[in-house]
Amino acid sequence: MGVTHKLGIIGFGGMGRNHFDHLTKNYSRLEVKGIFDISPKACDAAIARGTHVYSSLDDILSDPEIDLILVSATNDVHKALSVAAMRAGKNVISEKPVTMNSGELEEIMATAKETEKVFTIDQNRRTNRDFVLMRRNAESGIIGKPIVIESRVEGSRGMPKGWRTLKELGGGMMLDWGVHLIDQLLYMMCDEKVKEVYCKMLSLQYPEVDDNFHLMMTFESGLIAIVEVGTNHYIPHPRWYVMGEKGTIQIDNWNCDGKIIRNISKEDVWDEEIFYTKAGPTKTMAPRSAKSVETVTLSCPEDVEDSLTVVYDQFLDAVEGKAPLTITAEQAMRVMRVMEAAFVSANEKRAVAVDI
Repeated sequence: MGVTHKLGIIGFGGMGRNHFDHLTKNYSRLEVKGIFDISPKACDAAIARGTHVYSSLDDILSDPEIDLILVSATNDVHKALSVAAMRAGKNVISEKPVTMNSGELEEIMATAKETEKVFTIDQNRRTNRDFVLMRRNAESGIIGKPIVIESRVEGSRGMPKGWRTLKELGGGMMLDWGVHLIDQLLYMMCDEKVKEVYCKMLSLQYPEVDDNFHLMMTFESGLIAIVEVGTNHYIPHPRWYVMGEKGTIQIDNWNCDGKIIRNISKEDVWDEEIFYTKAGPTKTMAPRSAKSVETVTLSCPEDVEDSLTVVYDQFLDAVEGKAPLTITAEQAMRVMRVMEAAFVSANEKRAVAVDI
């Protein structure tokens, strides 16, 4: 049975090439017909891969064989390209962040409804194994009710030059990495609204954009989620740290190295004697006895398929009418509104009440 779907890629930078390489090596449900990019260097990269290069945007959008478009150009043109593609009769998958702001996303959603085309977003980190491992354990009850979830991605080499350093192109760590980490948490907490957002941002290297940020989201149940992205961390924090009523989950890295320590006896009776530590006398910080806790070593969940295949499968299933999208514009809108509240909070140096 032949391939029924043909994909055109608009924007053949790093992410466009990543999609191309993955789809042409590991995926049989579609064929990449060709690409369009305004950069001669990007076009040369496509030619080197043996794929067709369209001469203009109109050229790729008017190809009747193409029914799918990947928008992977810079963030500032995601909206215009997505709208143009849907009006040309194409179903669209957009790289993240879906748009520069919620107003642009509303235009995309209206166009998708008007044209009856499928629109989705490459929020591929919902199947990252470290996230799945954290979520499964946090929801399992092994540490009781989760109270604080901390999610961090940190490096020490600063921010790469290029579009990430320019505000007009949608640069900065909030729109680059924050969008993924916020999406993971909102996907996990899909039944709860965010009620408050507080954010601090730093611009250590490039004045136009944030290269480090610390975000706190408070959900209606009282759960606090902390998201931190940094480019100046020479000693990184754990990838995930979850404080629960009865224990703690710590996942150190993308490899899922980590552990759970949970209490098996309450041990809330203190001796009359003060406990002496290097910090001085204390009762509050006296260590637990070894017999009162259990340590569980964590390992990578091998049953999880973590690849672009998952994103494209749900896209094509929706295009073919087999199943509804699992990555929707409505979900992306929640993420966008949290990020917008974060920028307000950072600029105005205050917590922002929301209902997201």
